[in-house]
Amino acid sequence: MKKILIALTSISIWACSRTADDLPVLGPEIDGVAHQIPDFTFVNQDGDTLTQEITKDKIYVADFFFSTCPTICPVMKTQMLRIYEKYKDQPDFLILSHSINPRYDTPEVLKEYKEKLGIHGHQWQFLTGNLSNVYELAQKSYLTSALEDSTAVDEGGFIHSGAFVLVDKDRHIRAIYDGTKDKEVDKLMADIDLLLKP
Repeated sequence: MKKILIALTSISIWACSRTADDLPVLGPEIDGVAHQIPDFTFVNQDGDTLTQEITKDKIYVADFFFSTCPTICPVMKTQMLRIYEKYKDQPDFLILSHSINPRYDTPEVLKEYKEKLGIHGHQWQFLTGNLSNVYELAQKSYLTSALEDSTAVDEGGFIHSGAFVLVDKDRHIRAIYDGTKDKEVDKLMADIDLLLKP
């Protein structure tokens, strides 16, 4: 029993002593410069044009989805709702969900999708835009998969990962998590807390 208590105490002390510096910066480093999410322009569910300026001085989580996705998207959105509920009143936090089917996911469709999820305010933005820009951003910048595939009938004609990408205030990727799993999302929220610490 003593050994168990000592082990639990050690884990608690380790967890409490972690800092944002313990999180890596992911992506290729070029000439000593860390990988960074580039400038972008998308349209949100309200028809407003948003750029990288929306992320200024904010920590955010990015994902890729489409509103008619029959497979992992409903699970991802359930998990993202957990994150939204925890941080919806945190002014330094944001969620960016990028549609990989902009032909269908117009601002009107995304607005209805957001309303059905019960999302209010500006904390969680649903973005649509140029198809090739979305795919390039997913694959080259956020280091995740997203593409159209007409052979992927069961997946709704698109293939994408269930990744939730954690980005810091300098637009560096700090970690990537499986957005379909409770434990991964628990870890993501613990890491968000680290980045939010003053």
